[in-house]
Amino acid sequence: MVITKQLFQNDLYITKIKKLLEFLSIHAHSYNNYLLAFVHRSLVNEKPDLSPEHNERLEFLWDAVLELVITTKLFQDYPDKPEGQLTDYRSSIVKGKHLADVARTLSFQDYLILGKWEELWGWRNNDYLLANCVEAFIGAIYLDWWYEAAKNFILKYIYSNLENIIDNDLLKDYKSLLQEYTQRVFFITPEYKVLEESGLDHEKNYLSWVFLGETMIGSGNGSSKKKSQEDAAKDAFLKKEHFSLKNIKK
Repeated sequence: MVITKQLFQNDLYITKIKKLLEFLSIHAHSYNNYLLAFVHRSLVNEKPDLSPEHNERLEFLWDAVLELVITTKLFQDYPDKPEGQLTDYRSSIVKGKHLADVARTLSFQDYLILGKWEELWGWRNNDYLLANCVEAFIGAIYLDWWYEAAKNFILKYIYSNLENIIDNDLLKDYKSLLQEYTQRVFFITPEYKVLEESGLDHEKNYLSWVFLGETMIGSGNGSSKKKSQEDAAKDAFLKKEHFSLKNIKK
């Protein structure tokens, strides 16, 4: 496909992407998919004359490539670990928060192309969008250089963080950590309620609260109910030292 839209003919943006690829030691056959990896849906909806599409199709490739790379590497590196442990390891590597941290390490937020309102709302530093950029970027590498190049990127920038994740007990998600804590200390299981749903169909935002009994202990936002509940669990878990039996109403 010959791309003729304005963004893909913008010399300044192409130069910017070239510098990123040079930093990552990637010698592109074509720059189109690397450019596309940073185009959010909001830009196409707002200014379709700038870009022919957004990065979501590239994200589609991510699951297949990552599944094979990470699963194979874990199987080789941890021959004595059971399936459940390997699954936990894999989940910790591919979760959105970790991928967003990888994106920030590589300054991907500086390349993200958003619509006007998303830019004003500060979505450039949104975990969900940054994680999607990493996924789409790996899809671009795969299309340009096939499996081995995508594998090398994943191992160097994503899988390499596993030891730190294990050493700092970051394998479990905050919902699991909060539940274990509250059941151990208060003998209560947290409950989550979605308080608010806003935004367009393709850009939903949910507000959730987490309760212990009748007491609200945390709140969170996210692009899905699950993500907003995880954010609420994180908020509560980080404040857990302030909980006490006297202020928890059962």
